[in-house]
Amino acid sequence: MSRRAYRGVALAALIFLVVQVGALALVPTFFEQGYQTVEDPTDPTNSLLYIGAIIVMTAFMLAAFKYDLDQLIRLVIVFTSGLLAWYVFAALIPSALVAVGLSAAVALALLVYPEWYVIDAAGTLMGAGAAALFGISFGLLPAIVLLSVLAVYDAISVYKTKHMLDLAEGVMDLRIPVVLVIPTTLSYSILGDDFASDANDVGDGGNATDGGESTGAVDSEVADAETADNESDSGERDAFFIGLGDAVMPTVMVASGAFFSEAPSLGLGALPALNLPALLAMVGTFAGFSGLMWAVMKGRAHAGLPLLNGGAIGGYLVGSVVAGVPLVSALGLAPYL
Repeated sequence: MSRRAYRGVALAALIFLVVQVGALALVPTFFEQGYQTVEDPTDPTNSLLYIGAIIVMTAFMLAAFKYDLDQLIRLVIVFTSGLLAWYVFAALIPSALVAVGLSAAVALALLVYPEWYVIDAAGTLMGAGAAALFGISFGLLPAIVLLSVLAVYDAISVYKTKHMLDLAEGVMDLRIPVVLVIPTTLSYSILGDDFASDANDVGDGGNATDGGESTGAVDSEVADAETADNESDSGERDAFFIGLGDAVMPTVMVASGAFFSEAPSLGLGALPALNLPALLAMVGTFAGFSGLMWAVMKGRAHAGLPLLNGGAIGGYLVGSVVAGVPLVSALGLAPYL
Protein backbone atom coordinates (compact mmCIF):
# COMPACT_ATOMS: atom_id res chain seq x y z
CA MET A 1 0.00 0.00 0.00
CA SER A 2 1.05 3.58 -0.62
CA ARG A 3 1.53 6.11 2.17
CA ARG A 4 -1.82 7.66 1.27
CA ALA A 5 -3.54 4.31 1.57
CA TYR A 6 -1.97 3.71 4.97
CA ARG A 7 -3.29 7.07 6.15
CA GLY A 8 -6.78 6.11 5.02
CA VAL A 9 -6.61 2.74 6.76
CA ALA A 10 -5.37 4.45 9.93
CA LEU A 11 -8.32 6.85 9.85
CA ALA A 12 -10.77 3.99 9.34
CA ALA A 13 -9.19 2.08 12.25
CA LEU A 14 -9.46 5.18 14.45
CA ILE A 15 -13.16 5.53 13.66
CA PHE A 16 -13.75 1.85 14.47
CA LEU A 17 -11.89 2.29 17.75
CA VAL A 18 -13.88 5.38 18.73
CA VAL A 19 -17.14 3.58 17.97
CA GLN A 20 -16.12 0.62 20.15
CA VAL A 21 -14.77 2.66 23.06
CA GLY A 22 -17.76 5.00 22.84
CA ALA A 23 -20.20 2.07 22.97
CA LEU A 24 -18.42 0.61 26.00
CA ALA A 25 -18.57 3.96 27.76
CA LEU A 26 -22.29 4.33 27.00
CA VAL A 27 -23.39 0.81 28.03
CA PRO A 28 -23.80 1.45 31.79
CA THR A 29 -25.46 4.83 31.28
CA PHE A 30 -27.86 3.54 28.63
CA PHE A 31 -28.94 0.71 30.92
CA GLU A 32 -29.45 3.06 33.86
CA GLN A 33 -31.49 5.37 31.65
CA GLY A 34 -33.80 2.48 30.69
CA TYR A 35 -32.75 2.34 27.02
CA GLN A 36 -32.95 -1.46 26.81
CA THR A 37 -35.33 -2.01 23.89
CA VAL A 38 -36.58 -5.57 24.52
CA GLU A 39 -38.32 -7.23 27.44
CA ASP A 40 -36.12 -10.34 27.45
CA PRO A 41 -32.64 -9.70 26.01
CA THR A 42 -31.72 -13.39 26.30
CA ASP A 43 -34.45 -14.47 23.83
CA PRO A 44 -32.76 -15.47 20.54
CA THR A 45 -35.95 -14.78 18.58
CA ASN A 46 -35.11 -11.08 19.03
CA SER A 47 -32.32 -11.64 16.52
CA LEU A 48 -34.67 -13.28 14.03
CA LEU A 49 -37.09 -10.36 14.27
CA TYR A 50 -34.26 -7.92 13.68
CA ILE A 51 -33.02 -9.88 10.67
CA GLY A 52 -36.56 -9.85 9.27
CA ALA A 53 -36.62 -6.08 9.71
CA ILE A 54 -33.35 -5.87 7.78
CA ILE A 55 -34.80 -7.75 4.83
CA VAL A 56 -37.92 -5.58 4.80
CA MET A 57 -35.88 -2.38 5.01
CA THR A 58 -33.57 -3.53 2.24
CA ALA A 59 -36.54 -4.20 -0.04
CA PHE A 60 -38.06 -0.83 0.86
CA MET A 61 -34.89 1.07 0.05
CA LEU A 62 -34.35 -0.72 -3.25
CA ALA A 63 -37.95 0.05 -4.23
CA ALA A 64 -37.51 3.69 -3.20
CA PHE A 65 -34.45 4.06 -5.41
CA LYS A 66 -36.24 2.40 -8.30
CA TYR A 67 -39.15 4.85 -8.09
CA ASP A 68 -37.00 7.95 -7.57
CA LEU A 69 -37.81 8.38 -3.88
CA ASP A 70 -34.18 8.98 -2.99
CA GLN A 71 -34.88 12.12 -0.99
CA LEU A 72 -37.39 10.25 1.16
CA ILE A 73 -34.63 7.80 2.11
CA ARG A 74 -32.30 10.71 2.81
CA LEU A 75 -34.79 12.39 5.13
CA VAL A 76 -35.51 9.14 6.97
CA ILE A 77 -31.83 8.48 7.59
CA VAL A 78 -31.07 12.06 8.58
CA PHE A 79 -33.95 11.89 11.06
CA THR A 80 -32.56 8.58 12.36
CA SER A 81 -29.16 10.25 12.72
CA GLY A 82 -30.67 13.00 14.84
CA LEU A 83 -32.57 10.44 16.92
CA LEU A 84 -29.49 8.37 17.68
CA ALA A 85 -27.53 11.53 18.44
CA TRP A 86 -30.27 12.48 20.89
CA TYR A 87 -29.96 9.11 22.65
CA VAL A 88 -26.26 9.77 23.17
CA PHE A 89 -26.48 13.43 24.14
CA ALA A 90 -29.46 12.87 26.45
CA ALA A 91 -27.49 10.20 28.31
CA LEU A 92 -24.43 12.41 28.71
CA ILE A 93 -25.79 15.93 29.10
CA PRO A 94 -28.04 16.89 32.04
CA SER A 95 -29.86 19.59 30.09
CA ALA A 96 -32.58 18.14 27.85
CA LEU A 97 -32.70 21.37 25.86
CA VAL A 98 -28.99 21.23 25.09
CA ALA A 99 -29.26 17.56 24.11
CA VAL A 100 -32.11 18.31 21.71
CA GLY A 101 -30.22 21.26 20.26
CA LEU A 102 -27.06 19.26 19.63
CA SER A 103 -28.92 16.36 18.02
CA ALA A 104 -30.82 18.80 15.81
CA ALA A 105 -27.49 20.36 14.84
CA VAL A 106 -26.21 16.94 13.75
CA ALA A 107 -29.25 16.42 11.50
CA LEU A 108 -29.05 19.97 10.13
CA ALA A 109 -25.36 19.65 9.32
CA LEU A 110 -26.07 16.49 7.32
CA LEU A 111 -28.77 18.28 5.36
CA VAL A 112 -26.92 21.53 4.74
CA TYR A 113 -23.25 20.57 4.38
CA PRO A 114 -22.67 16.81 4.10
CA GLU A 115 -18.89 16.98 3.65
CA TRP A 116 -16.97 13.80 4.46
CA TYR A 117 -15.93 14.90 7.94
CA VAL A 118 -19.53 15.83 8.82
CA ILE A 119 -20.70 12.41 7.64
CA ASP A 120 -17.93 10.62 9.54
CA ALA A 121 -18.50 12.58 12.75
CA ALA A 122 -22.24 11.87 12.63
CA GLY A 123 -21.62 8.25 11.72
CA THR A 124 -19.19 7.75 14.60
CA LEU A 125 -21.67 9.23 17.06
CA MET A 126 -24.50 7.14 15.66
CA GLY A 127 -22.38 4.00 15.57
CA ALA A 128 -21.42 4.22 19.24
CA GLY A 129 -25.02 4.89 20.25
CA ALA A 130 -26.49 2.13 18.10
CA ALA A 131 -23.93 -0.45 19.25
CA ALA A 132 -24.54 0.39 22.90
CA LEU A 133 -28.31 0.13 22.44
CA PHE A 134 -28.03 -3.21 20.68
CA GLY A 135 -25.42 -4.41 23.15
CA ILE A 136 -27.68 -4.03 26.18
CA SER A 137 -30.69 -5.35 24.24
CA PHE A 138 -29.13 -8.50 22.74
CA GLY A 139 -27.88 -11.07 25.23
CA LEU A 140 -24.91 -13.30 24.44
CA LEU A 141 -26.76 -15.95 22.41
CA PRO A 142 -28.92 -13.44 20.50
CA ALA A 143 -25.83 -11.35 19.73
CA ILE A 144 -23.91 -14.37 18.42
CA VAL A 145 -26.91 -15.48 16.35
CA LEU A 146 -27.40 -11.97 14.97
CA LEU A 147 -23.77 -11.49 13.96
CA SER A 148 -23.48 -14.99 12.47
CA VAL A 149 -26.60 -14.69 10.32
CA LEU A 150 -25.68 -11.18 9.19
CA ALA A 151 -22.22 -12.36 8.17
CA VAL A 152 -23.80 -15.02 5.93
CA TYR A 153 -26.38 -12.58 4.60
CA ASP A 154 -23.66 -10.05 3.87
CA ALA A 155 -21.62 -12.54 1.87
CA ILE A 156 -24.64 -13.68 -0.14
CA SER A 157 -25.81 -10.12 -0.86
CA VAL A 158 -22.38 -9.05 -2.09
CA TYR A 159 -21.00 -12.11 -3.87
CA LYS A 160 -24.15 -13.91 -4.99
CA THR A 161 -27.25 -11.75 -5.45
CA LYS A 162 -25.22 -8.49 -5.54
CA HIS A 163 -28.30 -6.49 -4.51
CA MET A 164 -26.27 -4.63 -1.91
CA LEU A 165 -24.15 -3.20 -4.70
CA ASP A 166 -27.31 -1.61 -6.13
CA LEU A 167 -28.23 -0.36 -2.69
CA ALA A 168 -24.79 1.12 -2.14
CA GLU A 169 -24.90 2.89 -5.50
CA GLY A 170 -28.12 4.64 -4.51
CA VAL A 171 -27.09 5.51 -0.98
CA MET A 172 -23.65 6.93 -1.72
CA ASP A 173 -25.10 9.67 -3.89
CA LEU A 174 -27.25 10.81 -0.96
CA ARG A 175 -24.18 11.65 1.15
CA ILE A 176 -25.53 10.36 4.43
CA PRO A 177 -23.84 8.44 7.25
CA VAL A 178 -24.81 5.05 5.92
CA VAL A 179 -21.21 4.87 4.79
CA LEU A 180 -18.07 6.17 6.41
CA VAL A 181 -16.02 8.21 3.96
CA ILE A 182 -12.30 7.54 4.29
CA PRO A 183 -10.25 10.08 2.31
CA THR A 184 -6.65 9.31 1.50
CA THR A 185 -5.88 12.96 0.83
CA LEU A 186 -6.96 16.09 2.71
CA SER A 187 -7.96 17.79 -0.52
CA TYR A 188 -10.73 15.25 -1.16
CA SER A 189 -14.31 16.52 -1.10
CA ILE A 190 -17.30 14.21 -1.33
CA LEU A 191 -19.46 17.16 -2.37
CA GLY A 192 -17.84 17.19 -5.79
CA ASP A 193 -17.84 13.44 -6.31
CA ASP A 194 -20.09 11.82 -8.89
CA PHE A 195 -20.82 8.26 -7.90
CA ALA A 196 -23.10 7.48 -10.81
CA SER A 197 -20.12 6.64 -12.99
CA ASP A 198 -18.73 4.37 -10.27
CA ALA A 199 -21.69 2.07 -10.06
CA ASN A 200 -19.78 -1.01 -11.03
CA ASP A 201 -16.85 -0.20 -8.77
CA VAL A 202 -18.74 0.40 -5.60
CA GLY A 203 -18.74 -2.43 -3.25
CA ASP A 204 -20.85 -2.79 -0.29
CA GLY A 205 -21.24 -5.36 2.06
CA GLY A 206 -24.69 -4.81 2.95
CA ASN A 207 -24.18 -4.79 6.54
CA ALA A 208 -27.49 -4.40 7.36
CA THR A 209 -29.37 -1.84 8.86
CA ASP A 210 -31.64 -1.85 11.56
CA GLY A 211 -34.49 -1.31 9.43
CA GLY A 212 -36.22 1.47 11.17
CA GLU A 213 -35.93 0.24 14.70
CA SER A 214 -36.01 2.76 17.48
CA THR A 215 -32.30 2.34 17.66
CA GLY A 216 -32.13 3.72 14.20
CA ALA A 217 -29.26 1.71 12.87
CA VAL A 218 -30.76 2.11 9.52
CA ASP A 219 -27.43 3.26 8.37
CA SER A 220 -25.78 -0.04 8.72
CA GLU A 221 -27.96 -1.35 6.11
CA VAL A 222 -25.97 -0.68 3.10
CA ALA A 223 -22.52 -0.66 2.08
CA ASP A 224 -20.02 -2.57 3.76
CA ALA A 225 -16.52 -2.59 2.72
CA GLU A 226 -16.95 -0.89 -0.48
CA THR A 227 -14.61 0.96 -2.66
CA ALA A 228 -15.36 3.60 -5.17
CA ASP A 229 -13.00 4.18 -8.00
CA ASN A 230 -12.22 7.72 -6.93
CA GLU A 231 -8.74 8.14 -8.27
CA SER A 232 -6.50 11.12 -8.57
CA ASP A 233 -4.37 11.97 -11.55
CA SER A 234 -1.60 9.85 -10.06
CA GLY A 235 -3.84 6.80 -10.24
CA GLU A 236 -4.23 6.53 -6.48
CA ARG A 237 -7.65 6.34 -4.92
CA ASP A 238 -8.75 9.61 -3.26
CA ALA A 239 -11.20 7.90 -0.93
CA PHE A 240 -12.71 4.58 -0.04
CA PHE A 241 -15.93 3.78 1.73
CA ILE A 242 -16.88 1.47 4.56
CA GLY A 243 -20.44 0.81 5.63
CA LEU A 244 -21.28 2.13 9.08
CA GLY A 245 -22.76 -1.26 9.85
CA ASP A 246 -19.28 -2.73 9.53
CA ALA A 247 -18.31 -0.70 12.58
CA VAL A 248 -21.60 -1.19 14.45
CA MET A 249 -22.25 -4.91 14.15
CA PRO A 250 -19.01 -6.32 15.61
CA THR A 251 -19.24 -3.67 18.31
CA VAL A 252 -22.60 -5.18 19.33
CA MET A 253 -20.63 -8.29 20.37
CA VAL A 254 -18.18 -6.11 22.28
CA ALA A 255 -20.97 -4.29 24.13
CA SER A 256 -23.00 -7.45 24.75
CA GLY A 257 -19.94 -9.25 26.09
CA ALA A 258 -19.16 -6.34 28.39
CA PHE A 259 -22.73 -6.15 29.70
CA PHE A 260 -23.85 -9.79 29.90
CA SER A 261 -20.67 -11.84 30.42
CA GLU A 262 -19.90 -13.38 33.82
CA ALA A 263 -16.29 -12.27 33.46
CA PRO A 264 -15.20 -9.63 35.98
CA SER A 265 -14.49 -6.06 34.97
CA LEU A 266 -10.89 -5.19 34.23
CA GLY A 267 -11.30 -2.22 36.55
CA LEU A 268 -10.58 0.47 33.98
CA GLY A 269 -12.07 3.61 35.51
CA ALA A 270 -13.19 5.27 32.29
CA LEU A 271 -14.67 2.02 30.96
CA PRO A 272 -16.11 0.16 33.95
CA ALA A 273 -17.96 -2.31 31.71
CA LEU A 274 -14.79 -3.51 29.96
CA ASN A 275 -13.88 -7.13 30.70
CA LEU A 276 -11.58 -9.63 29.03
CA PRO A 277 -14.19 -11.10 26.64
CA ALA A 278 -15.10 -7.61 25.43
CA LEU A 279 -11.46 -6.60 25.11
CA LEU A 280 -10.57 -9.65 23.02
CA ALA A 281 -13.72 -9.14 20.93
CA MET A 282 -12.24 -5.75 20.08
CA VAL A 283 -8.91 -7.38 19.22
CA GLY A 284 -10.72 -9.92 17.04
CA THR A 285 -12.60 -7.16 15.27
CA PHE A 286 -9.35 -5.43 14.36
CA ALA A 287 -7.86 -8.72 13.17
CA GLY A 288 -10.81 -9.01 10.79
CA PHE A 289 -10.48 -5.34 9.92
CA SER A 290 -6.85 -5.87 8.88
CA GLY A 291 -7.83 -8.66 6.52
CA LEU A 292 -10.68 -6.59 5.12
CA MET A 293 -8.48 -3.57 4.46
CA TRP A 294 -5.92 -5.75 2.74
CA ALA A 295 -8.65 -7.01 0.40
CA VAL A 296 -10.24 -3.59 -0.14
CA MET A 297 -6.93 -2.01 -1.09
CA LYS A 298 -6.74 -4.41 -3.99
CA GLY A 299 -9.65 -2.50 -5.51
CA ARG A 300 -12.57 -4.93 -5.21
CA ALA A 301 -15.84 -4.75 -3.32
CA HIS A 302 -15.87 -7.09 -0.36
CA ALA A 303 -18.36 -8.16 2.25
CA GLY A 304 -17.04 -6.89 5.56
CA LEU A 305 -19.13 -8.74 8.11
CA PRO A 306 -17.77 -12.27 7.60
CA LEU A 307 -14.32 -11.08 8.69
CA LEU A 308 -15.39 -8.46 11.20
CA ASN A 309 -18.17 -10.38 12.92
CA GLY A 310 -16.18 -13.60 12.79
CA GLY A 311 -13.24 -11.85 14.44
CA ALA A 312 -15.44 -10.30 17.12
CA ILE A 313 -17.18 -13.58 17.99
CA GLY A 314 -13.92 -15.53 17.96
CA GLY A 315 -12.15 -12.97 20.12
CA TYR A 316 -15.06 -12.86 22.55
CA LEU A 317 -15.05 -16.66 22.95
CA VAL A 318 -11.28 -16.78 23.47
CA GLY A 319 -11.53 -13.99 26.04
CA SER A 320 -14.33 -15.87 27.84
CA VAL A 321 -12.28 -19.06 28.07
CA VAL A 322 -9.20 -17.17 29.29
CA ALA A 323 -11.35 -15.37 31.89
CA GLY A 324 -12.60 -18.72 33.18
CA VAL A 325 -16.16 -18.43 31.90
CA PRO A 326 -17.58 -21.85 30.93
CA LEU A 327 -18.13 -22.11 27.19
CA VAL A 328 -21.79 -22.97 27.69
CA SER A 329 -22.28 -19.73 29.62
CA ALA A 330 -20.17 -17.74 27.15
CA LEU A 331 -22.46 -18.90 24.33
CA GLY A 332 -25.54 -17.96 26.34
CA LEU A 333 -26.78 -21.55 26.33
CA ALA A 334 -26.84 -22.12 30.10
CA PRO A 335 -30.57 -21.23 30.49
CA TYR A 336 -31.47 -23.88 27.89
CA LEU A 337 -29.45 -26.76 29.37
